[in-house]
Amino acid sequence: MITVTNLELSFGGQPLFKDVNLKFTPSNCYGVIGANGAGKSTFLRLLSGDLEASKGSIDIPPKLRMSVLKQDHFQFDNFTVMDTVIMGNKKLYDIMKEKEALYLKPDFNEEDGNHAAELEAEFAEMNGWDAESDASKLLNGLGVDDKLHYEMMSTLNGSIKVKVLLAQALFGNPDILLLDEPTNHMDEKSIAWLEDFLLDYPGTVIVVSHDRHFLNTVCTHIVDVDYGKITMWVGNYDFWYESSQLMQQLTKQQNIAKEKKIEELKAFIRRFGANKSMARQATSRKKMLEKIKLEEMPASNRKYPYINFKFEKELGKDVLEFDRVSYSLDGQTLLDNISFRVAKGDKIAVLGENENAVTAFFNLMAGKLIQEKGDIKWGKTVNLSYLPKEKSEYFASKMSIVDWLAQFSKEKDSTFLRGFLGRMLFSGDDANKSVDVLSGGEKVRCMLSKMMVEGSNVLLFDQPTNHLDLESITALNNGMTDFKGVILFSSHDHELLQSVANRIFEIKDGKLIDRMTDYENYLKQRQG
Repeated sequence: MITVTNLELSFGGQPLFKDVNLKFTPSNCYGVIGANGAGKSTFLRLLSGDLEASKGSIDIPPKLRMSVLKQDHFQFDNFTVMDTVIMGNKKLYDIMKEKEALYLKPDFNEEDGNHAAELEAEFAEMNGWDAESDASKLLNGLGVDDKLHYEMMSTLNGSIKVKVLLAQALFGNPDILLLDEPTNHMDEKSIAWLEDFLLDYPGTVIVVSHDRHFLNTVCTHIVDVDYGKITMWVGNYDFWYESSQLMQQLTKQQNIAKEKKIEELKAFIRRFGANKSMARQATSRKKMLEKIKLEEMPASNRKYPYINFKFEKELGKDVLEFDRVSYSLDGQTLLDNISFRVAKGDKIAVLGENENAVTAFFNLMAGKLIQEKGDIKWGKTVNLSYLPKEKSEYFASKMSIVDWLAQFSKEKDSTFLRGFLGRMLFSGDDANKSVDVLSGGEKVRCMLSKMMVEGSNVLLFDQPTNHLDLESITALNNGMTDFKGVILFSSHDHELLQSVANRIFEIKDGKLIDRMTDYENYLKQRQG
């Protein structure tokens, strides 16, 4: 059990959160949610001991082993994948390495032999002989191929490293798991495996995630970081959302009723306060007035951008055709002789384990790359807007956000642009920020603003939810669902895929498999 008592964390005298009192118990999974900057990851650092609280305490029994998902993808570059995973249980790993070093000693003596025997006994007691097979099971479950298990970490790409570090956190059945965004950059198979793993996990799991489906599947509780407080709710994400909305609504309604009562009492006091025959009633109402307290409605960190895509020109019958298109990168065939047609009304999710192939597919559609073979034909009525996964080329200048957006907008009036940016959470002086210093989430909101002012009838999105908080993902989800034009998009967000897509493209070994179905049925077809 983890017991948090009167916890407070302040920066520069300003509390990020205070008066936090929580208990985390085994066999439960706690989803930590909140707006960007609210303090979710900071709270996990407090729990892990990586950060010290300003006030209060966090009590964890010393016998419990805690494991934390590492965020530094280069920390283990000098180690093999297998060693990196086994390091998840540091004590076991240290015994293993000490044992190996002893046996390699050229002057191995009786004392060394006795020590080795002690280490062997401890190693066996910790199931050390099963360590490599247990590590391999975790790696395979997360989609890391057998041939990579003894490779150096430095040779792996970023998405595989993330999986190895997740396997490290899960290794050895720790009593407490702290996971910060474990599903980032993971494919649907790996996410499904992780969901099943956590559902059967006997320990305490505390996880930060922006994946609504993941939170709904694995969480028994939601820990909400907002209003300068941290509050625990029983239930999954959807239950928290409905309950919190209902509580806010009830509080507002109660305050409206109280305000009405206050006005009635004040009116009576004004009317009869000087009337001697009514003095007793007026005094009674003054006392009633003093007892009525309006419920405080503190400012929330949560802000929902306004995302609404509208096109200026109606689409014709012809939208997009790929005719035997091929593309290779560094000698590897990413797309091999693929053909398809996109029709009016299509909202197509593009999926594939090879993210380079998926991104190449989007860049070919957007004209950022040129195909080696075949033809790509866009219809004459098509206006195209694109949100790429790699956005750095758009944000290399020192322009302010408002001047940056003006490049893409037919309406150049500063008041219009500032009002537009305000709805995208760039209010006041934020609109004057230089675009080269923006955070990942701010860059995505800028790109979404660009797409909205362009008024295109075909939208391309390559991983649009990367760097966005739950509120922005929800707003984007609604905007994509309501859009009446054509969309092609890639994502790992289950909820977005299911609620938006009516057609699935799966890119596998360079080929394109076209399924006229929604995401849930696509998953069932794959399992069948």
